[in-house]
Amino acid sequence: MALVALVTFLSFSSITKPVEATALTYNVAAHERACFYTWADIPKKKIAFYFAVQSGGSFDIDVEVKDPKEKTILSLEKERQGDYVFTANEIGEYSFCFSNDMSTFAEKVVDFEITVEHEKRPAQIDQSEKGTGPQAQAQAMDESLFRLTGELSQIDRMQKYFKTRESRNFATVISTESRIFWFSLTESALIVIMSAFQVFVVRTFFSNSKRSFV
Repeated sequence: MALVALVTFLSFSSITKPVEATALTYNVAAHERACFYTWADIPKKKIAFYFAVQSGGSFDIDVEVKDPKEKTILSLEKERQGDYVFTANEIGEYSFCFSNDMSTFAEKVVDFEITVEHEKRPAQIDQSEKGTGPQAQAQAMDESLFRLTGELSQIDRMQKYFKTRESRNFATVISTESRIFWFSLTESALIVIMSAFQVFVVRTFFSNSKRSFV
């Protein structure tokens, strides 16, 4: 499976100048809808779309993918991560939109990648010629490269998955550490206040008793 850089145009609504790239990290502000676009020059190409929310809120976001005729291909709500492949049946511009309308103030950092996967198997040769001649050797090399590319693609996706898990676990550790700090600080303050209150009550008790005795 040969991977061809998909992105002819990648741009979003807040920037007029197109950005040429296949992988991006974008900070989606609260109540923002950010759309990115790519162009499919011929039909029947496969488009791979991967995204993962790295930080912000509950690590979820709304995603919508549309074809050049504004037909919805993919619609997701409050999704944390996704890896999808679909066939580009129409020639034209495909849109990939991230919506953060559900958040009041939390920003979401989204890491995503858009790729065209142009699958083309090497041509088959006659069984009689198999194993002999330069054509058979070239076919064997093409098949080996085909399998190797697929395995590398799988490894790349697994690395992205573990990267996302690491980012989320690190954010959880930071959040837990912050909560423990503030809880300990609050507990210490309450202990000091209760100690001062007890001292005040005891002093008041003995002071009132002494005055009554006199």
